[in-house]
Amino acid sequence: MILNTGQRTDIPAFYSDWFANRLKEGFVCVRNPYNPKQVSRYRLSPSVVDCIGFCTKNPSPMFRYMDLLKDYGQYWFVTITPYGRDIEPNVKDKHELLEDFKKLSGIVGVNSIGWRFDPIFITEKYTMEYHLRAFEAMASALEGYTGTAVISFIDLYPKVRRNFPEAKEVSQDQRLTLGKEMVRIASAHGMTLRPCAEGTDLSRFGADCSGCMKLSDYEKAIGKRLNAPRKPGARAECACYLSCDIGAYNTCRHLCRYCYANADPSLVIAQSRLHDPLSPFLIGNYEPDDIITDAQQISWVDTQKSIFEDV
Repeated sequence: MILNTGQRTDIPAFYSDWFANRLKEGFVCVRNPYNPKQVSRYRLSPSVVDCIGFCTKNPSPMFRYMDLLKDYGQYWFVTITPYGRDIEPNVKDKHELLEDFKKLSGIVGVNSIGWRFDPIFITEKYTMEYHLRAFEAMASALEGYTGTAVISFIDLYPKVRRNFPEAKEVSQDQRLTLGKEMVRIASAHGMTLRPCAEGTDLSRFGADCSGCMKLSDYEKAIGKRLNAPRKPGARAECACYLSCDIGAYNTCRHLCRYCYANADPSLVIAQSRLHDPLSPFLIGNYEPDDIITDAQQISWVDTQKSIFEDV
């Protein structure tokens, strides 16, 4: 099976001690975000967890725990954007993040790491020209450390509109102009540009519009075929294979203004106070009326076939 950590929060950045404790104890409890009394308990064992997917804006707190992950397949997305603290109040210095990315690439390998430059929005400060200069500089710095660059344009979900009311949609002309040039820049630095849930408009310029976290990406990362069940439900425009996320909404302390996973900064602070690194739950602990179900977990690895047989 594939375990995901990054759809709801940033576990490496803020909860690395907790995650390390979960790996040591061999299980994690996850509340259903829409019915909190329903709890899924997952075994954390390489015998059933074929790959762990990470999505983070700061991988460095996990570096001291990488030995705990050495027997697991891994795929990492590291988000490095061009925004300042007016947009991303608590995100680490970008120059340091570029160095962290290189270090992580050296640990897990080029096939197990991708760079996210998203979401993209346009303002008087963050112009199209600004984005292209930043993308070029970052792509140049990361050349040879990944083959994947992912972009997306801001989605104005209700939470985003509330926390970032001045944000505006990026026009179709702006998307095409930026996308075409970013395809060119990425290719020049040995990367394939992958738009995230943006349709197929950029495919005419050479972008890979088939999805940014497909099953084949996990397979490439671990070097094995996976007999995975049908793709779990996701947004209609999303082709990624996302499943079994162990995070919790309203817990990411980066407090990025464009974030879809945080309803309000005050709620994030309140939730964070309930975090116990020793608890099986990311937030809080067992409750008397919890309904706990052990998740059905099996390895999806096809022991009969390697991905290298097709090469």
